[in-house]
Amino acid sequence: MQVLCLITNPADPELDTALAAQVVKEVGGELDWLDHGIACEIIGPKSTESIEAARALVAGKAVDVAVVPAEGRRKKLLIADMDSTMINEECIDELADALGLKPQVAEITDRAMRGELDFAAALDTRVALLKGLERKVMEEIRRERITLAPGGRALVHTMKQYGAYTALISGGFTFFADHIARRIGFDEAVANTLDFDGDQLTGTVTKPIVDKSIKLQRLQDLAAEKGLAMTDTMAVGDGANDLDMIRAAGFGVALHAKPAVAAEAQIRIDHGDLTALLYLQGYHEEEFVR
Repeated sequence: MQVLCLITNPADPELDTALAAQVVKEVGGELDWLDHGIACEIIGPKSTESIEAARALVAGKAVDVAVVPAEGRRKKLLIADMDSTMINEECIDELADALGLKPQVAEITDRAMRGELDFAAALDTRVALLKGLERKVMEEIRRERITLAPGGRALVHTMKQYGAYTALISGGFTFFADHIARRIGFDEAVANTLDFDGDQLTGTVTKPIVDKSIKLQRLQDLAAEKGLAMTDTMAVGDGANDLDMIRAAGFGVALHAKPAVAAEAQIRIDHGDLTALLYLQGYHEEEFVR
């Protein structure tokens, strides 16, 4: 049996009773509100093309549509990207801004996230431009410019409350990832290590670089360590270096992702925040740990 999920952005909801009723009338099944006006599920839709029919009905509205299996929805492992996923920024772009190089670096970042450039080479190029940046400036950026993406704490704390293990894995830097992981509540963090000479960046990063293959490997290793099938896992990210883990996970979610990533992901969330990942698993809002 399948479940059709309709999810909107809690900050600007566009899902109402009438729209949900329209979808049920078209595809069949039983309606259950997970959070009234924010997310609902339609259990056992009868239409074999329910996702296409639902997307046609919600066209023009900021409502995400996804189909998931009814069985095994609640995942026991979450592995999440950091930049532009668990936080709103790309950390390396903010570091470059302190040196007046943000446009140049951001263009490379964007191309790398779209899969147009080799990730490791693009990272080396960008990090080289940061040579000489002082630690105290980086600390100020981390403190004042980096913001948590909406719904992230609820996602992590709710899944942990119900027995899941949570890992933050980033092609960015431990300087940010370790801090962000603690703030949000992840069980672990994996990221690249920037090299320092005293309190200044050398313009290099310790090898091997955390890229798509390392992200996928960590997902597989954690599943094996926890005795989990891949169907028990969830991965979320937005860039090309997340696509391998998104493909491999039981629920692979492209969140506000680059077009090439969204096109290949099992599940795409274009409008909802990170709580969408809880609704996909069948959590009701009153079960959230905030």
